[in-house]
Amino acid sequence: MGEHSTLVVAAGVILDNTKTKTLLSFRHAHLDQGGLWEYPGGKVEAGETALTALSRELEEELAITPIKTSPLSVIKHTYSEKTVELHFFVVETFSGQPTAMEHQVFEWCELKQLANMEFPAANQPIAGQLQEWLLKQ
Repeated sequence: MGEHSTLVVAAGVILDNTKTKTLLSFRHAHLDQGGLWEYPGGKVEAGETALTALSRELEEELAITPIKTSPLSVIKHTYSEKTVELHFFVVETFSGQPTAMEHQVFEWCELKQLANMEFPAANQPIAGQLQEWLLKQ
């Protein structure tokens, strides 16, 4: 098997207005990495920047529009069947009320609980990076 392609994904670490919680989505069991929590977002399409893709995905999935975002990190992770390049952004402020447009389960999670949540391997470092980012604010 040759080189597998890299899937580029934009994901939002969406903070509530107290900056003590973040919004997590639960991956449907039938999906790749199903049954795990993730930061909302999706695939970056041809011609899109990661930030444009994030805005589009958050509008499609949650009916919210990011207003103030900050780049958090880019993580490349190779699973057995593919490589993902995840562009994480902190979404500090947004308009709209988060709504499950795709009937996905989502919930506000206390930042201190992130270490206890089950994430895909590529998402594991984010909790620590988010804490560092918050300390610099």
